[in-house]
Amino acid sequence: MSDVVFSGVVKRYGRVTALAGVDLAVPSGQLTAVLGPSGCGKTTLLRCLAGFERLDAGEIHIDGTRVAGAGRHLPTHRRRIAVVPQEGALFPHLSVADNVGYGLDRAARRSDRVEEVLALVGLAGYGDRMPHQLSGGQQQRVAVARALAPRPSVVLLDEPFSALDAGLRAGLRHDVREALSADGATGVLVTHDQGEALSVADQVVVLRDGRVVQAATPTTVYREPADPWVAGFVGDAVLLPAFAEHGSARTALGVVPVTGAVADGPVTVLVRPEQVRFAAGPGAVTATVLRHDFHGHDALVGLRLADGTRITARILDGDAAVPLGGEVTVHVDGAARAFPAEDAPGRTALALAN
Repeated sequence: MSDVVFSGVVKRYGRVTALAGVDLAVPSGQLTAVLGPSGCGKTTLLRCLAGFERLDAGEIHIDGTRVAGAGRHLPTHRRRIAVVPQEGALFPHLSVADNVGYGLDRAARRSDRVEEVLALVGLAGYGDRMPHQLSGGQQQRVAVARALAPRPSVVLLDEPFSALDAGLRAGLRHDVREALSADGATGVLVTHDQGEALSVADQVVVLRDGRVVQAATPTTVYREPADPWVAGFVGDAVLLPAFAEHGSARTALGVVPVTGAVADGPVTVLVRPEQVRFAAGPGAVTATVLRHDFHGHDALVGLRLADGTRITARILDGDAAVPLGGEVTVHVDGAARAFPAEDAPGRTALALAN
């Protein structure tokens, strides 16, 4: 197991700065997910760590050894890093066992290492099969087994589930997470899927414009986002202009308790859709139902408040009667996260759904 440390990493492509001074620690033996919009520098970060790109500034250390920066660029093959690409890129003419054993020395091939890693990814007994005899998900499992086989310092996963259908992707990512954990591997997963990052990673790193905006546990990133942009990018969010006073804020959804280091005065308040409850009582406000988006296990309900503010509520299907065009009463359950007003992406309420 190895920890990875980025210190002031800068990478430019001509006039474009892909990484603009990245400082980041990837804990040993854990899975870190790097999340961000297209063009934020996710893949460049991975390529710099793998040794495919030279740094323009800064340093990268793996397990205390500098592998890049300050005049040093350790070749990819000497970094003991394995990469799992978007599509498994298996050799079509080699069996599963030969694909997994590719790159291992003769002694390792004679050992039980190939069978061991195939078992880790749920493919015990598949060694004699050919890649074309496998499903897409099984091919990705083989690619993960091949990456784990030589016991690398770090395993890099570059959106490895993006080509799979949603149902298969959900199951496979958890199996891969368990395989990495069972083998004690340090993993870095690049993804644009917020749900994927939150559900499988030990640490979530949010990138924007080549910089780390926040690096924390999935729970912290979701419940205590660094700013309104992170709040809207990681999950569904309702951002409301408000006025804070003595630990509470006056909003279009009523007076709600707030958390966050903000002074009394204008603020922006984050309310997650699951905090908006359909119930009458003290502090409840009236809203008109605009839409009902069914997602199976839950539903997102679009609402318009009396002052015209539009918000989103999340409910378990059947928990509340929400006829389109009807009026309901809602209130905020729990405390809301408050940000200084100047951090807001606008002075109007935002209902952000990714």
